[in-house]
Amino acid sequence: MIDIAYMVAAAVVAFGVLVFLHELGHFLVAKKTGVGVLTFSIGFGPKVLIRRYGETEYCVSAFPLGGYVKMVGEDPQEDVGSADLDRSFAHRSLASRTAIVAAGPVANFLLAMAVFLFVFMVFGVPYRTAEVGGVKAGSPAAGAGLQAGDRVVMVGDRPIRSWDQLSAEVRASQGRPLDLGVARGEREFSVTLSPERGETQTLLGEVEETWLIGIQSAGAVEVERKNPLTAALLSVSRTVEITLLTLEVLVKMVVGRVDSSNLGGPVMIVQMAGEQAQRGVANYLFLLALLSINLGVLNLLPIPMLDGGHLLFFLIEAVRGKPLEVRQRERAQQMGLVLLLFVMVYAFYNDLARIFSG
Repeated sequence: MIDIAYMVAAAVVAFGVLVFLHELGHFLVAKKTGVGVLTFSIGFGPKVLIRRYGETEYCVSAFPLGGYVKMVGEDPQEDVGSADLDRSFAHRSLASRTAIVAAGPVANFLLAMAVFLFVFMVFGVPYRTAEVGGVKAGSPAAGAGLQAGDRVVMVGDRPIRSWDQLSAEVRASQGRPLDLGVARGEREFSVTLSPERGETQTLLGEVEETWLIGIQSAGAVEVERKNPLTAALLSVSRTVEITLLTLEVLVKMVVGRVDSSNLGGPVMIVQMAGEQAQRGVANYLFLLALLSINLGVLNLLPIPMLDGGHLLFFLIEAVRGKPLEVRQRERAQQMGLVLLLFVMVYAFYNDLARIFSG
């Protein structure tokens, strides 16, 4: 069993890195565009550690579930002196304000790409081999004589290394006959079979119809290190892939096609961080990248109080030619705060339900 202190430490380090880089994105772009920064805080609430350099106060606050960068003139109702107008966030151009707000989520996506790049180059990319773990009775594979332990090495004239490659070839066949090159021990031979329609579960647990040949993966995994260029391209594609998957999960959770009990909170993150840290550096770093993408996506949701909410206000300003009234923004932010509190309470409830249900 994983020690609780170890789990908490692993989660604190991961979350600290994510929050720090998110806020650093806001901070650096604010400085670059000439906006004054008064506070850079990791955490909320009472300040525990404080250091001041120039005009900026750097601090660690008591509650580590987030962070913030306080800028000059960030509050539209703040009375900014004439000497600070050119350093005020509210008085910068729409493009500058948009860049500052967007920089936080962008930093999270860049972190994920950097982590994937490091993992793919140093530890390698894991993939399931095309080894057969089981054959369904009466299936095309059974009729062709395939057995558990066989390994598919060719489809037509195309070499096959991974289970994903094999699955893609079967789906793309649309039921047309496939010539498979199969390795069984030291012997290699060819078989021809025609995929048939069947049902399978997606990554999100949904049932879909596709083309199948009636085999199961043996679950054997191999790892391949990538050169810098390949790793860089793969890190970008993997980040985009997981970002789109995260958005798909959120949409399907809202419409009820994915069970909302899958939503997790701080307790789930602590548990996952501890488990992955115990499994090794590569697993822990991969989780860090996943959490970073999730943080980036969540912050871009058009909910007031989040970066996405501010970007939505900026979009409305661009369309109207002037910003929303202060009262309208305050009302929207109050509604956003209520929504976020509801989601946080529900996620925490799910965490407790998982603990008590085992």
